[in-house]
Amino acid sequence: MQNTHKKICIVTISLAKGGAERSCAMLSEMLYAEGYEVHIAILNNEIDYHYKGTLFNLGNRKKPKENIATRTKRLLKLRKYLKKNKIDLIIDHRTKNDYYRELFYHNVLYKGFKKIYVVHSANTNLYLTKQPKKFAKEYSLNVATVGVSDYISKEILPQYRIHNAVTIHNAFDPSWATSEAIVAPELKPHNYILSYGRIDDTVKDFTFLINAFTASNLWKDGVQLAILGNGPDKEMLQQFVASLPSHNQIVFLPQQNPFPIVSKAQFVTLTSRFEGFPMVLVEALSLSVPVVSLDIVSGPSEIIEHRKNGLLVAKRNVSLFAEALLEMHNNDILREFCKANSKASVSQFSISEISKKWNQILQHAVR
Repeated sequence: MQNTHKKICIVTISLAKGGAERSCAMLSEMLYAEGYEVHIAILNNEIDYHYKGTLFNLGNRKKPKENIATRTKRLLKLRKYLKKNKIDLIIDHRTKNDYYRELFYHNVLYKGFKKIYVVHSANTNLYLTKQPKKFAKEYSLNVATVGVSDYISKEILPQYRIHNAVTIHNAFDPSWATSEAIVAPELKPHNYILSYGRIDDTVKDFTFLINAFTASNLWKDGVQLAILGNGPDKEMLQQFVASLPSHNQIVFLPQQNPFPIVSKAQFVTLTSRFEGFPMVLVEALSLSVPVVSLDIVSGPSEIIEHRKNGLLVAKRNVSLFAEALLEMHNNDILREFCKANSKASVSQFSISEISKKWNQILQHAVR
């Protein structure tokens, strides 16, 4: 294949937990299929997702306490690995929230290597550090900066004079539709609303969703709200739910392959405070499940066509979101119309289409 001798190293925190990590794993599969020699360097020893290529695991398997010296020694192994394997290009997906740590990456670990940084969130503190104007200069020296949404690449990054930004959305895999069915006895198929992801309430705002579901009174009609995932705020949310009149109809499920559960949901919701490119929406739509989402930055408006494949709620208002939940449940004509349009509406985010965009940029970068 034409790309056989081109060596790409994907650098990520892990291959577990979130949508950004799932997109890294999928990128490894896409590039492998295109003929690249793929390497994946992970900093934490967490692997949930399928990947392709050679894995370089820098994670502390026994998680000993680290000081600056031991962490630096561990990270320097990454540079040795990159040099030993003569990597042509680094694609770095890590969050970048510490300016001086990023200078170390840029000027020491990655020195002499071509780089692409991928920005997965509209929260600038996560990817541009707390000194974005300074750090933007480092981005501008890279081959390219990939934003996973148009909002990131066309609205946020140009504000900091990062002019090498391009949009490449995250992809979905059609094989998800063939995931083995998992029996969730707590749920009534096609009679539950689903929200899933890392349970960090400061980001995902599950509290808002729970309040809106309670206000909608759908629980009085036997409709369930399922919240799937693990995270630091799960126990807090369970305690909060226990005090609500709707508590018998709110189900918490552990982290697992979400797709069989997504496929049997009546619809999927998103109430995050911010995102990059919310894969839960793409994943649901690719499985012909409509969505109801707050119109946050960034991503939902690039995925949802209001009243065609889902509902976009303009304001973070409990009553407005409760009304949207009610309408999507009660209006059979709307729900079936959105369901019929769902899969086709995300065809531009399929692996085949996103793979073409990555291949195009890489052909230019490592020729």
